Amino acid sequence: MELEAKKILISVCGPTAAGKTAMAIELAKYFQTEIISADSRQFYREMEIGTAKPSREELALIPHHFINSHFITENFSVADFEKAALAKLEDLFQQHQIVLMVGGSGLYLQAIYQGFDDLPNAEPQERERWNQLYQEFGLEYLQNQLKILDPEYYGQVDLQNPQRIIRALEVSDSTGKPYSSFLTRSKKIRDFKTIKIGINPERSVLYNRINNRVDEMVKNGLVKEALALQPQQHLNALNTVGYKELFDAFNKNTPVKEAIELIKQNTRHFAKRQITWFKKDREILWFDYPDLQAVLSVLLPLIG
Repeated sequence: MELEAKKILISVCGPTAAGKTAMAIELAKYFQTEIISADSRQFYREMEIGTAKPSREELALIPHHFINSHFITENFSVADFEKAALAKLEDLFQQHQIVLMVGGSGLYLQAIYQGFDDLPNAEPQERERWNQLYQEFGLEYLQNQLKILDPEYYGQVDLQNPQRIIRALEVSDSTGKPYSSFLTRSKKIRDFKTIKIGINPERSVLYNRINNRVDEMVKNGLVKEALALQPQQHLNALNTVGYKELFDAFNKNTPVKEAIELIKQNTRHFAKRQITWFKKDREILWFDYPDLQAVLSVLLPLIG
């Protein structure tokens, strides 16, 4: 296959359980290249089952970067990811004209597409105030406050992650400007071309895939994994769907079965918010399901 001497990043995005990993691996095999993961939960080594990482067989097929790259005790922000991933892309483009990126974390993908401004540091007392409000009134209170102060960020953040919500609230409240307003509005110049492929199955199909995936996680030992991580449940990395529900069940001695159903429900809600976020990006080329030939028929003319 003849290609021009130019650098191209193919980004495969979409909601959780849509089939992004399978599509990215097929494309990477076709173009004989490697994959950058932009899934903010798959960075962490200890979170194996609940983050739906590619299987060992899939990881063996294609080199993946930023999977199992960090410990849950390490802080790895979206700004850190932007810097590290761009450096990795620079290396990969020395070997490949085309590189794949895959993920459902909108902010992390956007960091590579266009970058971020430096976010202001809120005063420590501001963070403490929001932490106290969280302890007193709960997560729903924080969610409602974020919806008021920054409806744009509310539409795409993991609403089950109190630390991310508090970060947005402390910035919004202390500056008087929405947290999302500090995200770069004009694209930073990248030395590669990005083509965005979106996978978004019909809603009932997607929800069935989510439910079946959670059942498979449980079968593979999710409850045991969460129990082992319970002593570290205060860490930011673990404040996420799939773990938080089980921690709550352990702490309150409520049925694990109820927590599993709640994981399914919260994951479906999260997928819906992901779709809303991605649909705002008019550069994404959408497909109902991951079909390699259909995607290639669109991709190859764009690559040239």
